[in-house]
Amino acid sequence: MADNGPVSGLHGSVLDRLGMLITSADLRPGEVLRIEQLESRFGVSRSVIREAIRVLESMGMVTSRRRVGITVAPRTGWNLLDPRIIGWRLDGGGRDEQLRSLGELRRGVEPVAAALAAVRATPAQCGTLTGAVMQMSVHGRSGDLEAYLEADILFHRTLLEASGNEMLAALTNVVAAVLTGRTHHHLMPAHPEPTAIRWHAEVAQAVQSRDAAAAERAMRDIVEEATQAMLGPDTSNHPAPEPA
Repeated sequence: MADNGPVSGLHGSVLDRLGMLITSADLRPGEVLRIEQLESRFGVSRSVIREAIRVLESMGMVTSRRRVGITVAPRTGWNLLDPRIIGWRLDGGGRDEQLRSLGELRRGVEPVAAALAAVRATPAQCGTLTGAVMQMSVHGRSGDLEAYLEADILFHRTLLEASGNEMLAALTNVVAAVLTGRTHHHLMPAHPEPTAIRWHAEVAQAVQSRDAAAAERAMRDIVEEATQAMLGPDTSNHPAPEPA
């Protein structure tokens, strides 16, 4: 099982640097890594390198075999849903590819979760959704994007959990990584779109009213708007030109 816990300090710094080198293909699949070379490259002890390699191996990004050493694994073997891998890919040159993949994943997951939540959400979860929307509205007006992000993550995490499906709920960290990446890579407007906040409110209301079709429809609008904004921030607010 992958180790999804946080890695902090020097270990975390080396892990991030190695992860970025692999996701950006500066270290290519099949390339053999030598502990002593990594020690020299990063100026850290062998134990630090070994800890970082251990985590990368748990994420499927490297393999370790006797007499072969540590080998960079192809992307097909990576745990692509690990929030750290998502973050590294968003930080690199393949950001658009990652955003497109995540947008397609969200289209297939979150509208379904919203429809299920309309059937299964508890009163407490309905209250949390409504409260999160209120916080999004407040922080959206003030332009406090970090506070807005916190409320947005709470909304989507609660919705996935309210679906009552443990597999959907397991994707909460993936969606949180997408929302965090959007904010930290400056793909959010200074003041979030009022329409997007209204759609969140519509989802919350539909879930409370047990209207699965309305919840699914409004959530699909949210995901479409977010994906369009991230992939084309300069054109997302403008209509597409008429075909010639």
